[in-house]
Amino acid sequence: MTGLAQPLPILVICDLLGVPYADRHRFRVWVDDAAFSPDDDVSLKGLESLLGYGMELVSSKRAHPDDDVISRLCDEPDLADFEIATLAMQLLFAGHETTVTQIWVGSLVLLSNPAQWQALLHNPDLIPKAVEEILRAGMTGGVGVPRYARGDIDADGVMIRQGDLVLLDPGAANHDPEFFADPDRVDLSRTGAAHVGFGYGLHYCLGAALARLELKTVYSQLIPRFPTLQLCTDPSTMNAGFHSLSHGLVELPVTWQARAGVAAPPALPQPPLT
Repeated sequence: MTGLAQPLPILVICDLLGVPYADRHRFRVWVDDAAFSPDDDVSLKGLESLLGYGMELVSSKRAHPDDDVISRLCDEPDLADFEIATLAMQLLFAGHETTVTQIWVGSLVLLSNPAQWQALLHNPDLIPKAVEEILRAGMTGGVGVPRYARGDIDADGVMIRQGDLVLLDPGAANHDPEFFADPDRVDLSRTGAAHVGFGYGLHYCLGAALARLELKTVYSQLIPRFPTLQLCTDPSTMNAGFHSLSHGLVELPVTWQARAGVAAPPALPQPPLT
């Protein structure tokens, strides 16, 4: 699944921002380093490399503007180069890393119960709901998002004082039995409470619509193209990237059976190198 999960989101965000796709091997290393949470030095070096790369892009776009996000940011008179580079690299980081993770995790969720894969094969209208359920159920908790209380808050009898550090866990919220019946079960037809996989309020994910579009596109093409897709190994033995901020998978090995009398699917088109 690496051949699909990684290239597609990277290609999309590169095209949107105006980042050369040929540089993907460079910035992917920096993104991985920046997301390596156990080692502050590794993370800092990754962030510094990303920012330096962002400054190079800003300089290039000022000299040769194009129809992309970075070029448009360069047209804003109140934004300094450092601010543009910082924002652009934040978008590059978040705009592909989390979607790569969701393609992997979503495929794992669906393939862990082959009946779900077949249900979407025979009823593709369920795919939008399936994407929402993947975003909910695939986030299992354990990752705290730090926030500081701006005032005193009584949270169900627990007093949080102004200035206190609070770790918000969207994964735990997405499995709250008060809002989701049988929360640990994947239900492709689930209705009711909305998940908080993209955050909430002022911190709602800027790229939520793009992520949803990419996931819907992936599964609407992948499932009919590979109807017999299945996991190569026990889901419980999957190697998860627990040291990464997005807590995705290191790999997702799959296999499928060729259908008699049906030619192998054509190779996916190769994106341009620039």
